[in-house]
Amino acid sequence: MKILIADDEAISRRLLEKTLEREGYEVIAVDNGRLALQQLSLPDAPRLALLDWMMPEMDGPSVCQAIRKRHDQPYVHIVLLTSRGSKQDVVAGLEAGADDYLTKPWDPAELNARLRVGQRILQLEDRLVEARETMRFKATHDPLTSLFNRGVIVDLLARELTRTRREKGCTVVMLGDLDHFKQVNDSYGHVVGDDVLREVARRLLSSARSYDFVGRYGGEEFLIVLNNCDSSQAVARAEEVRNGIANRPIQTARGPLSVTMSLGILASREWDLDLVEEILSETDRALYRAKADGRNCVRLATRSTLYAVADTR
Repeated sequence: MKILIADDEAISRRLLEKTLEREGYEVIAVDNGRLALQQLSLPDAPRLALLDWMMPEMDGPSVCQAIRKRHDQPYVHIVLLTSRGSKQDVVAGLEAGADDYLTKPWDPAELNARLRVGQRILQLEDRLVEARETMRFKATHDPLTSLFNRGVIVDLLARELTRTRREKGCTVVMLGDLDHFKQVNDSYGHVVGDDVLREVARRLLSSARSYDFVGRYGGEEFLIVLNNCDSSQAVARAEEVRNGIANRPIQTARGPLSVTMSLGILASREWDLDLVEEILSETDRALYRAKADGRNCVRLATRSTLYAVADTR
């Protein structure tokens, strides 16, 4: 594990370095507080730090304060080395952001014990961060396909439409539905149906740009939001998505299976609609039309599609 030593006394710094290297640490040693802060600000910075209280340019407590103001990097466990033994000094160091302190001259056994405590605290912190991120992912993503779930993808669409209206741009909305998917489940079972949904999700993601959004809208329906996409390109982009599904069989537990997708699409520039619900409703009408026109095709929402179309899904 990496550890940073910051001490302006060469002999003390060298002794610390040798002691910690014998314990298996990868040691980075500097002789002032400014260099310590610089090292602790790097992308792959040490997570453990031993800082002398009194140093040139920045003292140990000042480095602690600067580190604690950051919120975009992993936590650093900081031990202050000090010859000051008063309770007031200890409190000042801890309030500056230090996690622990060690009085000079330090004892090697105590030093190692305190650093092991620091490692345990960092491991606990990492597990808590991992658990938090896992919970966040589960709350925002569909468990089967790992795409955004319905609530998140609709919220992202609403945000994108607001931005588009403000910047007078264009957002293309695609609503895709797998054709005859119920027959897949009925004929091959839900395990195969799940294989199909996961592979379709993967292909949809691969067809999208890094700044587009893809979500599972419900069942076998998928919602794709193309940011900053010109309306003249909407149909061509949708055809690329459709071909990405139709042109190559999906490998399942029961062998290769050919599936197709129908898509309804809408370019926001062509519609004077404020509510995301209205946008989705018109996109859904275009999808109904694609189903009615024989499936495995793309239909663009236009004013002429406002008539009711029977649900042929």
